[in-house]
Amino acid sequence: MWLAKSAPGEANYRMRIPTRLLRSAALLTAAIFALSSCVSVGRNRPAAIQHVFIIVLENKGFDTTFRAGTDAPYFADTLTKQGALLRQYYGTGHFSLDNYIAMISGIAPTVETQSDCPYFIDFVETGKAPDGQPIGKGCVYPAHVQTIANQLAATGRTWKGYMEDMGKDPEREPARCGHPPVGALDPTERASPNDQYAAKHDPFVYFHAIIDSASCQERVVPLEELESDLRTVGRTPNYAFISPNLCHDGHDQPCVSHEPGGLVSADLFLRHWVPIITSSPAFRANGLLVITFDESIGLDATACCNEQPGPNTKSPGWNGPGGGRIGAVLLSPFIAPGTVSDVPYNHYSLLRSVEDIFGLPHLGYAGATGLKPFGSDVYTRREAPR
Repeated sequence: MWLAKSAPGEANYRMRIPTRLLRSAALLTAAIFALSSCVSVGRNRPAAIQHVFIIVLENKGFDTTFRAGTDAPYFADTLTKQGALLRQYYGTGHFSLDNYIAMISGIAPTVETQSDCPYFIDFVETGKAPDGQPIGKGCVYPAHVQTIANQLAATGRTWKGYMEDMGKDPEREPARCGHPPVGALDPTERASPNDQYAAKHDPFVYFHAIIDSASCQERVVPLEELESDLRTVGRTPNYAFISPNLCHDGHDQPCVSHEPGGLVSADLFLRHWVPIITSSPAFRANGLLVITFDESIGLDATACCNEQPGPNTKSPGWNGPGGGRIGAVLLSPFIAPGTVSDVPYNHYSLLRSVEDIFGLPHLGYAGATGLKPFGSDVYTRREAPR
């Protein structure tokens, strides 16, 4: 029976309830549960999303990427027509690394992460500030500092970081969980002719909670593994973070590989990988793909969403409060083609949105009061197409 265990007198009373009423109650309960599992425009997330893919590009402001005559027509035109364009999406800092750290942990910049951590040094913690912000200096956070990856693993879900070119030159970094030795100069700051991987674009390796675990070898892997993982739902991680190399993310222009770099090469990367992701069984069933940049280029240090600087720097954007307006494009069976949103979001909003999808607590500034996750302005299709 579905009735809960109760005291003897209470049980005798319940046993006198007519069977037809019990059946009606059971049907009503099942109906309510089914409705709660469906996509609702009034909620912050579609409950059915089970696979999130994030692609991070480099150093382009909104007006550069989405202008008329853009160098990225596939991204700025084709993909925006297929999904949602977030016109008020902002980076959280300058330069690269602090933005990547924010996306997976909600932690604000340090002077060292703002400088892309040229020496791979430990974060020396001296205290704790509000909103889960560690106080101190350095780059590689102690084991008690958690990320979205740790949250997912703790709840039985899977994650992977897919890093293009990682391990192509084994003298620079290993092929899996690639990072310099703690305390050493980072040789991946610049591209080499046969290896354009950059540790500063791989946020997972800046947390001892990940690199000290055997799972790092299994979960922070070369990009080449993505295509085979996508072939079945069972092998597709619930959370996939994808970092192109220094040429294909738009960072370098031109590239040591003699490719054009910039938005031209970034657009070619997306033309190849986005159809592979969106045609996969996991994405078609219940996926969400987010494509954005780490920061705007130049002096744009604007911010949104009442972003706080944190305890370790005065200005996350060096000369201002944020990382500038960059925009984002989201694709999902739960997003109507051609959706446009002007709701302000940033990298902390992205983390909060992913945590909400998987029912996880909010880390760091992802839990800031008033911060909005993606809502009904983004999830504009009530039900995924069948």
